[in-house]
Amino acid sequence: MTHQIHIIGGGLAGSEAAWQLAEAGFKVRLSEMRGVEPTPAHHTDQLAELVCSNSFRSDDAEHNAVGLLHAEMRALGSLILTQADKHRVPAGSALAVDREGFAEGVTQAIAGHANIELVRERVDSLPDGPAIVATGPLTGAMLAEAVRAETGEDALAFFDAIAPIVHRDSIDMTIAWFQSRWDKGDGHDYINCPMNKDEYLAFHAALLAGEKGEFREWEKDTPYFEGCMPIEVAAERGVDTLRYGPMKPVGLDDPRTGRWPYAVVQLRQDNALGTLWNIVGFQTKLKHAEQVRVFRMIPGLQNAEFARLGGLHRNTFIQSPKLLDGSLRLKSRPNIRFAGQITGCEGYVESAAIGLLAGRFAAAELGGTSLTAPPQETALGALLGHITGGAQAETYQPMNVNFGLFPPLEVKSKKADRKGLMAARARAALQDWQVAAHG
Repeated sequence: MTHQIHIIGGGLAGSEAAWQLAEAGFKVRLSEMRGVEPTPAHHTDQLAELVCSNSFRSDDAEHNAVGLLHAEMRALGSLILTQADKHRVPAGSALAVDREGFAEGVTQAIAGHANIELVRERVDSLPDGPAIVATGPLTGAMLAEAVRAETGEDALAFFDAIAPIVHRDSIDMTIAWFQSRWDKGDGHDYINCPMNKDEYLAFHAALLAGEKGEFREWEKDTPYFEGCMPIEVAAERGVDTLRYGPMKPVGLDDPRTGRWPYAVVQLRQDNALGTLWNIVGFQTKLKHAEQVRVFRMIPGLQNAEFARLGGLHRNTFIQSPKLLDGSLRLKSRPNIRFAGQITGCEGYVESAAIGLLAGRFAAAELGGTSLTAPPQETALGALLGHITGGAQAETYQPMNVNFGLFPPLEVKSKKADRKGLMAARARAALQDWQVAAHG
């Protein structure tokens, strides 16, 4: 197949960009390294493999920015959201997926599209023709060097940690119980493991004392992203930090006491069969043997069998506010767009959203037209604005979509009403933008 655009990277962003272009009628070459060369974090060669959590976070489009982003992407025919909805597993108000089914669904959709040629290959240089670089946080060393050589900028970097997954039948349900916080969802979306004060203090001490993985010399000064902080690093911030973070007990009634525990460890369903559950917020860099020892201190997990232990990998991203224009083109080489986590967005949905926009911008350009950016009042526009100019390049850090990226409301409102009003404004703005784009 003679392609009209080359996409490098078959993760969430690259797959979404390829889909948008193919659906618009353009021939796409999608290059994916896995299948030829593995990465430190992935376990399969499937497209859009979810490395960390299996959650796309809140699906509430009325009061949550990422839920609003879900809705906007659905309205624009997102492949990623279509497959996420198809492979959804119970998670209260969150959108969580069976990770294997989801990745298989994306892979089959891409491989089966007449306008997409999926090629298993490593790309080490920037293409001369129209291209989208969506290589994610694990960009190969040679391609990363090509980007640095082109931009003259050093890529920034941070660590991203992976949470462990437990076999459901190894959880002691005489201690643990099913409940979503404040009873949201169907009541069976989370498994809760309670701790009293003594158990919590012993666990906290074990996290601090546990043997950690060694850093390579070039990794030592790399900062963590706050949204994926290793559990033991969070524990170092204070004895009560975890009780107000991933182990907060509020809204969870231990059926044995009728009261909130001192602390709670939650597990969320990880596959459609309900046989695998991941420990929410427990990404870690503890050595594997230490993970087994320390995490079995959790009441209910004393006999836990782990389908996957936690890990740690290095993420890289570019100074997008300085290097990219408003349609995600590299200013020094406008034939090349960037998409996904390499642009400095954080999160599965955000990565796919930027892939969607890169694909649509590229499709318009290939078709001889132009596409205006979505209004900043929308979740898509707010996220794009942050990446391409809303942040200071020198202090630019990965960020999830949030209402703080949206323009303030022009009318006075009660604090409790603001998110709902912003969501309503976003829906109207997206509709107007769609009409203008197709008018």
